[in-house]
Amino acid sequence: MIALIKFYSKSYLHLSVCCLVLLFSQSAQAGQQINNVRIWLAPESTRLVFDLSGPVQHKIFALKNPDRIVIDIQGTNLNTNLNKLNLAASPIKKLRAGNSQPLRIVFDLLEPLKPTSFSLAPNNDYGHRLVVDLARINIAKVPEKQKPAAIVEPNPTIAKVASKDKAVTKMAFKVPAGKKLRDIVIALDAGHGGEDPGAIGASGLREKVVVLAIAKELEKLIDAEYGFISRMIRRSDYYVGLRGRTAIARKKNADLFISIHADAFKNAKARGASVWVLSNRGASSEVGRWLAQKENSSDLIGGVGNLSLDNKDKVLKSVLLDMSMTASRKDSREVAGKIHKNIDKFARMHKSGVESAGFLVLKSPDIPSILVETGFISNPSEEKSLRTVAYRKKMARAIFAGIKEHFLHKPPVYTAIYQQKHGDALVKRQQYKVVSGDSLSGIAFRYGVKLVSLKQLNNIVGDKIRIGQSLQIPTS
Repeated sequence: MIALIKFYSKSYLHLSVCCLVLLFSQSAQAGQQINNVRIWLAPESTRLVFDLSGPVQHKIFALKNPDRIVIDIQGTNLNTNLNKLNLAASPIKKLRAGNSQPLRIVFDLLEPLKPTSFSLAPNNDYGHRLVVDLARINIAKVPEKQKPAAIVEPNPTIAKVASKDKAVTKMAFKVPAGKKLRDIVIALDAGHGGEDPGAIGASGLREKVVVLAIAKELEKLIDAEYGFISRMIRRSDYYVGLRGRTAIARKKNADLFISIHADAFKNAKARGASVWVLSNRGASSEVGRWLAQKENSSDLIGGVGNLSLDNKDKVLKSVLLDMSMTASRKDSREVAGKIHKNIDKFARMHKSGVESAGFLVLKSPDIPSILVETGFISNPSEEKSLRTVAYRKKMARAIFAGIKEHFLHKPPVYTAIYQQKHGDALVKRQQYKVVSGDSLSGIAFRYGVKLVSLKQLNNIVGDKIRIGQSLQIPTS
């Protein structure tokens, strides 16, 4: 009997403890609060950030007729006014919340959106957060800004010039009839943005604000110059992922990618601007990453990936991609050196030459890419300079001067600057005879020219070439 009483006593105690744990857990969950909501508008998406008192569980889904997004958040109370959120220029008409549990927040939409969401742990600036990204589905394509470009007449001038060995064909620079010469495209990446402020100076100056201002100054200089045009990665205060930044540059057919930042260090005495390119180790690891993604590497090497690949083709693919990145990194270092020299004329430099590191944003195998640290925002003196319009304009002019110097010396073929440089002067044109195993992509990379230029010059549609065929090689 005593044993039975002990058994029931222990069972009751165990049950009581379990109930208390469950009640405590529910109480803890129910105690979470949404203390604030922030919104960031980007051209292709809208981000909302819910500031929380602690971690939460949630689910999100879309509804139609009318278009709505619904998010259910477990054990959470709303401790802020949703009506104070500025929804102007956003695709959201209204936010409303219910009083039940789980807490349901409904987004009434002006157009259909695709939702994704994730949680963020606390950092130095914020506590727990719930991030909701609403991607636009029906985006009206906004035409890119254009500048007038000359149309080149057909029928290139050809002359035979005798040499000791054989006659050499020389040709004045011409492009296919009716084709416009293009501008040199510079992609400008203002670092950080939106939820990510970047480094913050002692007086509160935020990196994301400084670098966007410098990028806009640089944009003005580029767009005012004949033969050049800029493409901004972000135009206002929103965040773009690091891989997304290089993807945008590639989509805009950039000839050069420049990422602008303002450095920071725990020691406030650290100072000096710096210019960075991709390190050797970063380059080799990136080649491997791209090769692991067939669709990406196929795009980069201009069609090789569309062929039926056996082991030899994979080796060729690796070689071509490595050659592409080697050429890109060579141009990156040349531009970086010129920009470093120009900044050194008015600002203190952190190092005496161009530096290298494995920055993710520089890892584009087909686009020359550099990163400019415009100064240490964590240094009070340099933070003061970065705050001024005069310093920002000096920095923009120094960067642009380096860009211009590089491309005036080495303009891409079929650009207005290339024609301006060569005019009607006779330019030596190399010839190549196709042999067994050749591909257009392989020939293009062998001579360091773009596949599209090779095809245009030789009036080739598609990718077919024949053994013995004679090809003219573009001069750039």
